[in-house]
Amino acid sequence: MKGITEKLNLRQRTITKIILAILLLAAIIVSGLLIGNEKLSIQLDMKNSAPSLAHLFGTDWLGRDMLARTLKGLTISLGVGLLAAFLSSLIALVLGLLASWNKRMDALVTWLIDLFLSVPHLVLLILISFAVGGGFTGVVIGLSLTHWPSLTRLLRGEMLQIKSAEYVGISRRLGKSRWWIARHHLIPHLLPQLFVGMVLLFPHAILHEAAITFLGFGLSTEQPAIGIILSESMRYLSTGMWWLAFFPGFSLLIMVGIFDILGKNIRKLIDPFHGQKG
Repeated sequence: MKGITEKLNLRQRTITKIILAILLLAAIIVSGLLIGNEKLSIQLDMKNSAPSLAHLFGTDWLGRDMLARTLKGLTISLGVGLLAAFLSSLIALVLGLLASWNKRMDALVTWLIDLFLSVPHLVLLILISFAVGGGFTGVVIGLSLTHWPSLTRLLRGEMLQIKSAEYVGISRRLGKSRWWIARHHLIPHLLPQLFVGMVLLFPHAILHEAAITFLGFGLSTEQPAIGIILSESMRYLSTGMWWLAFFPGFSLLIMVGIFDILGKNIRKLIDPFHGQKG
């Protein structure tokens, strides 16, 4: 009885963490979407103001409210991360299915995984983003084409296990096609891992987007992205305007941490092994 209670308590704690993480992320999204251009407008009479009750994150050299800019930047980063993680997961699923086709395709997919993992991640991301013209489209394509290898390797391992299952062998003997087996056996089994993998890709995608934007290879300077904000703030840190970099950078880390907590707890909820370990 005690063991059952402990499991129920663990499950309740996990669900509570997931709900809180989703609520916090929803609050960031809604806040960012509700911020209009007037909140981001230039107000020279308020420039270089330190954090106060009127401006919790202070203002920049043009008098723009840093809290509004940070929330808007987080929303942009979240949108980029969502799209890139979804496309990366889709690539991983397709390659995972191809790996299960035959030994030749499996060897090709394994070679591709090793090839992409052998190249420094940030360098490859910058090259792809620059090659397709940069901006929002370039960043999303770059992130999508560089964040699939680890998830593909995981899905490939799952595929190999499922292929050796008895029910898959029975379906083959009954004359079912490979596509039928993939639709009815492989994909349904992989969906939980795919979803968790996509959520866990978010933090990496968001941080890498901010990194290449900071270096000047990412989003347009016209957008209040976190990477742009941090890049611009570097010129003013020596003058004592510490809040220009501290609050946006800290907010980005908090959002990444929330995604990490969300992904780990969803995995704990879906995977009984992780649930018992937690």
